[in-house]
Amino acid sequence: MDTEIKAVEQKKDASPTARQNGFVGLAVWRGRELFWTWKPKSEKEAGESVVRNFLLHWFSTKVTLRSLSWSYSFWLGTITAGLFLILTLTGVVLMFLYVPSVERAYQSVKDLEYVVTFGAFIRAVHRNAAHLMVIAVVLHMVRVFLAGAYKNGIGVGQNRPLNWIMGVILLLTTLFLSFTGYLLPWDQLAYWAVTVGTNIAKSVPFIGEQMRYFLLGAHEIEQNALIRFYVLHCFFLPLIVLILASYHMWRVRKDGGLACVDHLVLSQEKEKRDGGIKSKTYSLLGLTAGRTVEVETTLRNEEEHTVNSIPTLTRRIGLVLLVTFVAVAVMSMLVGAPLEAPANPNVTPNPAKAPWYFLWLQELVSITTFTIAGITFDGSFIGGVFIPGVLILLLLLWPYLDKSPASATGLWFGEGRMRQNIVFLVVCFIILLLTLIGTYMRGPYWEFYFPWESWPKPPKVF
Repeated sequence: MDTEIKAVEQKKDASPTARQNGFVGLAVWRGRELFWTWKPKSEKEAGESVVRNFLLHWFSTKVTLRSLSWSYSFWLGTITAGLFLILTLTGVVLMFLYVPSVERAYQSVKDLEYVVTFGAFIRAVHRNAAHLMVIAVVLHMVRVFLAGAYKNGIGVGQNRPLNWIMGVILLLTTLFLSFTGYLLPWDQLAYWAVTVGTNIAKSVPFIGEQMRYFLLGAHEIEQNALIRFYVLHCFFLPLIVLILASYHMWRVRKDGGLACVDHLVLSQEKEKRDGGIKSKTYSLLGLTAGRTVEVETTLRNEEEHTVNSIPTLTRRIGLVLLVTFVAVAVMSMLVGAPLEAPANPNVTPNPAKAPWYFLWLQELVSITTFTIAGITFDGSFIGGVFIPGVLILLLLLWPYLDKSPASATGLWFGEGRMRQNIVFLVVCFIILLLTLIGTYMRGPYWEFYFPWESWPKPPKVF
């Protein structure tokens, strides 16, 4: 008791400097207690950080060096997430300044462009990030296909085909998210691009007219269409993307990480069969006597092939996000968001084009519209619905149709997948070629012109 009383008295007599140092130490300790999971100082803390931090539950305790390499995944998934974050932040700012009304929408966008401080820059960042997100999602899916990462490997409980299907749905949602935002400026470019896009949807048999009416809320693009596109673009579609992307990322962990891990394990198994030196077996979640219950992906000499996810992985993610933000900002300084004359249903631009990511469909519609023996075949259905519908269906079913060996999973252009990779690349090249033709080689009345040819001047109206 005397010792405790003496300690209290000494505490009362402590100098202000000592008390201040004590408060500083307490603050540092509190900060350390709150944020230590992001910067662990030991192997134990690195492992516990994944368990203690809600946001870090997406990641496993260990990550392979191959998964961290730039050349394997190009970090396209992280780049896409960064672009979505940019779109969310800039979109919130734009919501405070935009008026979803056919009478005031164009003027509010014009004020953003010419009156609001940094308004033009914010709008350019939002638009450029939207276009880049479409490109990043497409490239991400191309990478996954070429690496055979949509197939289950040797792990128990893997379901990579389901994650591939989630990726296809995310691609379609991303396209629709960008498409709904296209109308909001309410200028000629936006109005007629959406007109072309919704007319393609109208050609779907039996339900096309109902689909178009559901999107527009009327038979014409008016106030109902604008408010519906605004609500879809600002709330429902971003929410769907957030939910699906979160599940998609969580599913990657449940499948044992990127598919390159399976290939690494198979390589070690082959070395072992060929007489390699036996050693302890580790799982990506810790030391184990055999293979993990959830995922059968195990590594020998794990310390040679893996590092702690925290902070190695989080630092790499932070670097990718930073580079993405800077790249979009620099691009937006050089390339602004266009704004044409106000939307006018009575003045049709010639040619009227869909958004650039749907131009390949518009080109297909043009190519597949032909007449034989007096019978005209409607390209709106063949090129605008049937062919893309078949492609999407094949994408969804391909993980179950692909019979390539497990050794090809997670390996770029793996043996046994060369033929289907070539066919896939040919289809991608055709889509890219049709997009370029629709963008740069279609002039008035959708006639073909080479880029160096000038378009004929429209006749003057007196």
